[in-house]
Amino acid sequence: MSSSRVYQWCTWFGEGRTSLGDEPKSGRPKTSTNEENTTRVDELIRCDRRMKIREIALKLEIPKSTVHEIAHDTLGYRNVSARWVPKMLTEDHKLQRVEISQRLLRRCQQDNGDEDTTHIGVGSGGDFQANNNLFDNLITGDETWVHLNTPETKRDSMTWKHPSSPVTNKFKVQRSAAKVMATVFWDAKGVILLDIFPHGQCINAARYCSTLDRRKEAIRLKRPGLLKRGVMLQHDNATPHSANLTQQWLQRYGWEILPHPAYSPDLAPSDFHLFGPLKCHLGGMAFETEDDLISELRNWFDNLDVDFFRVGINSLLSRWQKCIDLHGDYVEK
Repeated sequence: MSSSRVYQWCTWFGEGRTSLGDEPKSGRPKTSTNEENTTRVDELIRCDRRMKIREIALKLEIPKSTVHEIAHDTLGYRNVSARWVPKMLTEDHKLQRVEISQRLLRRCQQDNGDEDTTHIGVGSGGDFQANNNLFDNLITGDETWVHLNTPETKRDSMTWKHPSSPVTNKFKVQRSAAKVMATVFWDAKGVILLDIFPHGQCINAARYCSTLDRRKEAIRLKRPGLLKRGVMLQHDNATPHSANLTQQWLQRYGWEILPHPAYSPDLAPSDFHLFGPLKCHLGGMAFETEDDLISELRNWFDNLDVDFFRVGINSLLSRWQKCIDLHGDYVEK
């Protein structure tokens, strides 16, 4: 503050002023931001949720700044994009999701010796804890395509800049046509089997059963005693997983299948916890050969902390509960 301004304030307070706020000034009062315009803006937005600020201002013949102030500050509206979901769920789909989630939660209570859902295990932060026998034998897995060249997403390429910093450009890059299919089976302790299909091959019932054979051997080596206790498998309802050949293999070795509702990647740990970070890690990378890509995949999985896998399995409980609370709708991340 300048010296003259300090002297001026001292004079004012010496003359008896006690308030630090500005005194009312003469001038034209606001006439656009009133109750009538607020009501009209609210009615237009409720009639058409996609109406733009400019369109509202033209229709009501008031400034855009006033419409923005009314919509955001007075009415509390926020202009957001719609949430992407895998499929438009029918009422039957939602009912199935709720019923399976309730059945699995009851199974957790029985295995944990509790009759009340509050004793399933809730941590100090409100997160569910998988302290029950259901998850001791649980193995989950799924397949995903991995490209030799995975473009970096726009969000991942965001950088901090000053107003005077030069504008950065991001060029559009397509994913490479060359790709391999990775099948990953894991539990709360880590990866049990990473199986890679060469370029041009995809999963089918016969190959999936062959993968199950290799996974059975991997379980014997990495999880001693699990085959004797009994394996519980969690996978989605893809055709290779539900084929008769696969069901015969599972029945022959006595593996239990954890119920999984249709069109529910939000309830599959590989989809909501594992593959997202994997694709984010590969973003911006380009590999010359499939061997280089496979080597990077194995290094990434090997360097993951065991807590990463534990959190992914434990989050099933909270997601089942959220699915019930949402009456079968999709669970957000």
